[in-house]
Amino acid sequence: WLGLKKIYSITQQGNYLLRIELQDWRGNRRHIEYSFSLGGPSTNFTLQLSRMSGSIPNALPEHARLRFSTADHATAGGSSCPQSHPGGWWHSECEETNLNGNYVTPRSRGRLDRGKGLYWKPKKGRYYLLKSTKIMIHPTDLKSFD
Repeated sequence: WLGLKKIYSITQQGNYLLRIELQDWRGNRRHIEYSFSLGGPSTNFTLQLSRMSGSIPNALPEHARLRFSTADHATAGGSSCPQSHPGGWWHSECEETNLNGNYVTPRSRGRLDRGKGLYWKPKKGRYYLLKSTKIMIHPTDLKSFD
């Protein structure tokens, strides 16, 4: 994990895309890309997203200001998501997604354990219980790296 302060510092150097790659327990791989902006520490690293492309339905709210929160640092609004869903994340609703949860194997698929693991849950879709995730950023202008 690179850390929010470092990611924020990088994103201040230009425009970046956010790419999320997901792999389920059957070996299926999917991805989604967003244009995004990330606020600094004074905004609790507020994330705003706009979906660009991908092979999986969107599970994160677009154009909303999502504040990063953890169990020991809940954001305004009184959300209990960080306490009930381990790992820091940009929660809007507790059910949509958690890519920083505990590593839960398929044997632990019970309803109570589902929210503790890694998952992606579109509004009108099924849970994608995940084996691995990657969250990456890359500049929108790759020509600057020639």
